[in-house]
Amino acid sequence: MWTIPKPNYTTGLCREGEIAVNVGGVRVVLFGDVLNHYPESRLAELLNCPTQNHDAISSLCDDFDPGKKEFYFDRDPDAFKCIIDVYYFGEIHIKRGICPICFIKEMEFWKIDPSVLDECCKSYLSEKEEELREIANKVKVILEDLEVEQCFTRAQRCQRFLWRLMEKPGSSPPARFIAIASFLSVLISAVVMCVGTIPELQVTDEEGKQVEHPVLEGIETACMSWFTAEYLLRLASSPNKLHFALSIMNIIDFMAIIPFYVVLSLTYLGTSSMMELANVQQAVQALRIMRIARIFKLARHSSGLQTLTYALKRSLKELGLLLMYMGVGIFVFSALAYTMEQSHPETLFRSIPQSFWWAIITMTTVGYGDIYPKTTLGKCNAAVSFLCGVIAIALPIHPIINNFVVFYNKQKVLETAAKHEVELMELKSGGDNERRRSRS
Repeated sequence: MWTIPKPNYTTGLCREGEIAVNVGGVRVVLFGDVLNHYPESRLAELLNCPTQNHDAISSLCDDFDPGKKEFYFDRDPDAFKCIIDVYYFGEIHIKRGICPICFIKEMEFWKIDPSVLDECCKSYLSEKEEELREIANKVKVILEDLEVEQCFTRAQRCQRFLWRLMEKPGSSPPARFIAIASFLSVLISAVVMCVGTIPELQVTDEEGKQVEHPVLEGIETACMSWFTAEYLLRLASSPNKLHFALSIMNIIDFMAIIPFYVVLSLTYLGTSSMMELANVQQAVQALRIMRIARIFKLARHSSGLQTLTYALKRSLKELGLLLMYMGVGIFVFSALAYTMEQSHPETLFRSIPQSFWWAIITMTTVGYGDIYPKTTLGKCNAAVSFLCGVIAIALPIHPIINNFVVFYNKQKVLETAAKHEVELMELKSGGDNERRRSRS
């Protein structure tokens, strides 16, 4: 409910202490005492500006009618209707359908501080600004791909060409072939690592120990040579070496490569007495296990996996709630199970910490059967814990899926917007060139 006079959308003359503004064909009569709540705003300056000072008035508005005492502005009337709310309510809400970035420019024109925006609108604005930054980054990447021939030196052209070859699969058929080869190398390396653990495919060395088959070792070495060459070429052609080295995906690539050479140095360069040490052997086995990190290299070649990763990052709150629900349920039901099963002589619940394992496999619907209740109350507790686990797991699933769909669609929209922006820039540059030719 209005506690002070509303702005008057009329066509009559304004009275003393009032100001009439015409914004995009919409005439509004505002009260002077209301406008003076924000004396640094454009409307307050107009109110307090003498009508004889035409130069000052012209700098504040587009046109002025002295007879009607009406100021004209060629601005968005819908945005202005939102902006005048600050004089009456002390805050501004961005109405649906108004571009928040354009609205901020309107606020700057009317000299209204952005801090008066309501919190919900600030979050909406920050989201749109983030989208614009992402579009700008995508446009920058596209323009960099189009400006390969504009590099100054031959070395720069070669570096840019090599970078596109290794990082931009869609830039050319050779780049697409390299991406496919890298993807297949990751798969082959993962298969070799798994197959190498089958006892029937292992061979016995001179010391009587089971080791990987030489053929599998040869395939492993070939894959690692490819990974190493790929990493070094990408590092050499990277425009920003530090950013490249600190990138998460590149750290994963490095961690997937380095264990191979560490094991190689310990195996072939270490002395026999050194290799007999139990700690060294355990270290070698641990480094071999680290080869599983190679599977994460697939994320660099799959936009779907990258989208899933970003969606999970945006769903940390939902995942945290899931872990909290499960943690509380595990503690409660394991304590109840331990208490209820104490009356049975052959109870499998020896302690509450041991009961945690039963609660975990029950609430997650796994149920290995290695530990189970034997009393009637214990079985009832198990049934309730099972139902609570199903509900707790099902509740956050929809928000996580929704975040994935929203993020995926958003990325598609941003990519399309970036391509349209590049097309508009090309059309604009083409029009400017035609105008220059016509003038010449």
